[in-house]
Amino acid sequence: MNSAVNLFSPIQLGRYTLPNRIVMAPMSRLRAIGNIPNQIMATYYAQRASAGLIITECTMVSPLSKAYINCPGIYSQEQVEGWKLVTDAVHDKGGRIFLQLWHSGRVTHPSLLSGQIPVAPSAIAPECKLDTPLGQVPIETPRALEDREITKIVEQFRIGAQNAMIAGFDGVEVHGAFGFLIDQFLQDGANKRTDEYGGSIENRARFLLEVVAAVTGVWGSDRVGVKLTPSNTFYGIFDSNPKATFSYAINALNNFDLAYIQMPEPKETDLANRDVINPVTPSFRPIYKGNIVTNSDYDKAKGNAILASGQADLVSFARLFLANPDLPQRLAANAALNRPDPQTFLPISETELEKGYTDYPFLEPQYV
Repeated sequence: MNSAVNLFSPIQLGRYTLPNRIVMAPMSRLRAIGNIPNQIMATYYAQRASAGLIITECTMVSPLSKAYINCPGIYSQEQVEGWKLVTDAVHDKGGRIFLQLWHSGRVTHPSLLSGQIPVAPSAIAPECKLDTPLGQVPIETPRALEDREITKIVEQFRIGAQNAMIAGFDGVEVHGAFGFLIDQFLQDGANKRTDEYGGSIENRARFLLEVVAAVTGVWGSDRVGVKLTPSNTFYGIFDSNPKATFSYAINALNNFDLAYIQMPEPKETDLANRDVINPVTPSFRPIYKGNIVTNSDYDKAKGNAILASGQADLVSFARLFLANPDLPQRLAANAALNRPDPQTFLPISETELEKGYTDYPFLEPQYV
C-alpha cells in the first residue's frame, strides 16, 4: 500500500507521463452522423482534455462492425479526416487521447449491415435485442467466420491502428470486452469452433493475441492498451471457467509490455445473471505485471483508496466524465458534480446533438 498515491499523482503510461490517473472511459454517444466523426465530437472530447488520458468510444474497424446507428469508424479516409478534428482539438487543450478499436461480431443486425448477415466465431445468437433502423429487434443468428475471414479481420484491426496514427491519436485501445467479437472468441459460451481458434483456452485466446500483435506492430506495445471484462454478461456472453480463461489471456498479454489493461468491475446485472469474478481487479493484480485501469462507478474517495492499495494504477470514469467535462478540477476542489441525464446519453435527434453532450456546465470561476 502507498497512501501517497492518489488520483492526482502523475504516472508513466508507456512512453507518456500523465499528469493524473483520472481516465475518461470509452462511452458510445452515437453523434457520428453517417459514421463519420465531426466538429461537435471534437468539442466534446476537447472539453474533457484535462483527463490524464481520454479513451474514445468504440470505433468500427469494418463496416460489418456496425452495432449501433451513428457509431464512428476508422476504415475510410472521411473517418480519418473526421478524427483529425478530434485529435487536433484535444491536443490544442494539452490532452492525450487513445482510439478504441472495435469489431462487434454477432452484436449487430442485417438492417445495420446493408442486408449482410453478422459474423461471429460460431453461429450462436445471444438472447437479447438491439436498436436498429427497424426498431428494437432480436439479434439474429450470425454465420461462423471462415479461417481466411479471421485473418482478414486481424488485418482490419491493423489498418484501423494505422489509420488512427494518421488521424493523430496518441495510441489505441483494443476492445476485447462486453460481448463483442474478441470476447466472443475468448469465451466458450459463444465459441464452439473445433479449429485452431476454438476448444482450448489457448485456441480461444488466439484471435485476441493475433489482434494485439498486429496493432502493436503498428504502434509499439507502449502505446497500446487492451480492454477486457472478465465478469461481463452483456449480449449473452459467458464462459464455463472465466477465472481460468482470463488468467491465461491476461498472463499472455504480459508478453507485450502494453501501456495498460482496462478491466471494469461487474455490474449488478452481471452479479444477478450468474456466478462471476468479484471483485475483478484484485483477482488479476497478482497476474498482470503492467498498469491496470479499473472502472466501477468510482467517486474520489473510492478511487483514491484503490490506487493507494496498489490493486490498480489508474481509474476510469464514465458517467461522471459525461456530465462533468472538468471532472479532475471538480474532484480536486471537492466541488459539486453535475448529474448525468440518461435521457440524453444518446442523441435526441440529429439536429440536437449538443443536448446532454457539450452543454454540461463547467465550474464557476471561484473554483478554478
